[in-house]
Amino acid sequence: MDTLSIAPDPQLSHQIRFQERDGQIWLDEQRVLLLQLIALADFRKEQIETVGLERAKGFFMRLGYSMGKKDAQLALRLSNSKDEIDLIRTGFGLHSLKGLVRIDEQQLEVDQSTGHFYAEYVMHDSYEAEMFCTELGMLDEPVCWSLIGQASAFTSALLGREILFKEITCRGSGDSTCLLVGKPAEEWEDVATYREYFRRTPIIEELYELQSQISVLRHKVDQKSTLGNFRGQSPGYKQVCKLANRAAEANVTVLLLGETGVGKELVARAIHDASQRKENNFVAVNCAAIPPDLIESELFGVEKGAFTGATQSRPGRFERANNGTIFLDEVIELSPRAQAALLRVLQEGELERVGDNQTRNIDVRVVAATNESLEEAVREGRFRADLYYRLNVYPINIPPLRERTEDLPLLIEHFLEKYHAYYSKRTAGLSGLAMQAMMNYEWPGNVRELENLIERGLILTDNGEEISASSLFPTLGFNASQTLSADGHLVDISEAEQQQTTSSWIKEALGACESLEDIEQQFLDYALNESNGNVSEAARILGISRPTLAYRMKKMEEK
Repeated sequence: MDTLSIAPDPQLSHQIRFQERDGQIWLDEQRVLLLQLIALADFRKEQIETVGLERAKGFFMRLGYSMGKKDAQLALRLSNSKDEIDLIRTGFGLHSLKGLVRIDEQQLEVDQSTGHFYAEYVMHDSYEAEMFCTELGMLDEPVCWSLIGQASAFTSALLGREILFKEITCRGSGDSTCLLVGKPAEEWEDVATYREYFRRTPIIEELYELQSQISVLRHKVDQKSTLGNFRGQSPGYKQVCKLANRAAEANVTVLLLGETGVGKELVARAIHDASQRKENNFVAVNCAAIPPDLIESELFGVEKGAFTGATQSRPGRFERANNGTIFLDEVIELSPRAQAALLRVLQEGELERVGDNQTRNIDVRVVAATNESLEEAVREGRFRADLYYRLNVYPINIPPLRERTEDLPLLIEHFLEKYHAYYSKRTAGLSGLAMQAMMNYEWPGNVRELENLIERGLILTDNGEEISASSLFPTLGFNASQTLSADGHLVDISEAEQQQTTSSWIKEALGACESLEDIEQQFLDYALNESNGNVSEAARILGISRPTLAYRMKKMEEK
């Protein structure tokens, strides 16, 4: 077949309109742009350096594919012929019209009845090949990526079946010509590879995964500066880590102090995991959740027949934690008898089950915790003084979240990752106002409240969207009289309205008056008018004494 040089259809050329007044260029009903080739080359170079050659290749092939679909729509609307070959040539003519490339048709075979398609084109002055030859440096593979995507898309759209073009030779890889060959997609052995190029592959998921892995590695690099799942970077956090890691190396009884929700159980578990007892059990007990008449049997075990309902002997939590660690949360809630039994365990390392007279040796590290003052409980007679002194061997005070706001970004990131995985969705993180509000909040419920808030915010936010302040703050348990101010603080609605009203009339006053003296004169005139000239009444309206008002009136008259 003779070579055919494909030129733009004159009818298409007439569809280009320059609207200089509006600064717009139109090709039929599609707005187009004039861009410098050097700028596109710089952009392509940045893409390759940022996401790598393969991802950049896929990006520009998808860009060409999108352009090709629009070209097909334009060709179908404007072409004088409905013949498939004429339409295909019109599409390639659009390449030349846009300044992308000049096409010579070497071979074109189309038979819709049998599904046969074969095409060969030589591309002259390809803008992509020129970029690599003059600006980016040649590669060892074809580089006319967007032209491949464009040809594949408009041909597939015109014929109603998947046609794939590949560049066999390319000037951008050192060949003398750019040769483009098109066939039905299924006739190419590597069609799956090219389909993958045309499929969108956002890298944000991979970046999140890498970010998570980096975070884990950072924690492993210096274990002394971290504490299990207890996250942070503030001075208070680092002090807790230092004390906890020292305690893990010893066999000392630890007393964790701090408000509810600060993460005492996380610290206790981290101490266990960093100790030589880590291969044995860690048993957590919430003393406040166990009825007082059952606390002894739960902690120290019970023998069969010790009381009604004790139908069999069973070990308690201490025996299950033997050679490991037991965490007694809310230890202040222990009954007097349980306190005495705990003191014996701490002092002698032995216990007796309820209803038994046999002594059992026990080797267990005790980590106790409370959010109340044990010293005050001792003074009030609610807690044994000798037990308090035995527990208070190694106290660790965990500061509340409001005193370590530097930890908030890390904790927020940690809980977002946790619930992204749990709910199989990915948000874009917190909005700027939401983060500002989080930093300004007092956090009475500490880390536990923060976790619950993040979970709720993620549930209320669509995939890929930012978590807004309004999605977060319903979880905080505020009443309807509170709102979020413009600077991210929570204030009463009445206070917010008052601030807005105050700001409004101040702006109005400054706009109407030239100076502060003018504003003062306006106040004096208003008060005197309201009081019908009665100076004493005017002073009461202004909230000042009569002599003060008389003095100000005199100064105004002098001026």
